[in-house]
Amino acid sequence: MHWTDTHCHLNHPDLYAEWQATLFRAQRLGVSRLAIIGYDLESSQRAVELSEESDALYAVVGIHPHDALRCCSDVLCQLRALARNPRVVAIGEIGLDFYRNLAPRTAQYEAFHTQMRLAAELDLPVVIHCRDAYEELLQVLAEYPSVHGVLHCFSGTAEQAQQGLEMGYYLGIGGVVTFKSAETLRNITRSMPRDRLVLETDAPYLAPHPYRGKRNEPAYLPLIAQQVATLWEVSLETLSEQTEQNTDRLFRINR
Repeated sequence: MHWTDTHCHLNHPDLYAEWQATLFRAQRLGVSRLAIIGYDLESSQRAVELSEESDALYAVVGIHPHDALRCCSDVLCQLRALARNPRVVAIGEIGLDFYRNLAPRTAQYEAFHTQMRLAAELDLPVVIHCRDAYEELLQVLAEYPSVHGVLHCFSGTAEQAQQGLEMGYYLGIGGVVTFKSAETLRNITRSMPRDRLVLETDAPYLAPHPYRGKRNEPAYLPLIAQQVATLWEVSLETLSEQTEQNTDRLFRINR
């Protein structure tokens, strides 16, 4: 039985210095593959470098909406070059964040559109970040019908989930699904199509119960899987087979 953490930040300072030990702990618990997600140019470069160190690691490159002001033509040129590396499986994490508003909304939109066009140009899926901006984000996604991907750490409504699914997107389900306050997400997870869910940790953020509030890591993915298996009323073996197939399809991985 194997799992893939489709969204973690092994390139983050909290994990990067001990990435080999972190990977070892994850693999010991069956988390055999990790997708390392970039959030700025430097972290994207680190993601690619790490992916070249182990066949268990894949890279995703992109500029997070918090850093939208840094998404200039030079950075985009470097991202394009990074994205051509065969270990890169998607563009991300990209999107809109109207909760913290760490970058002006106009800059967020510009960076988002620019990177969606890059994904279309390179025929790559996207890893989408969204917070307090689902209506606006879905409108942007609708402008790029040839691009598909995953709505990372989905936190919208059931209706918004359905819209994303109808556009061909997957939902990334992480540690939040184990929180007591996440009944809406559990209901969405319980009823969603089983071929459109992928598992993620977002490590070092959003650790699942009982580690909530502590540093997250990919080794905790089985706790998230157990919650999803309970919601689906299936065995862990069945869930593993399904989510591994979903991950391969999302990232176009041939094994």
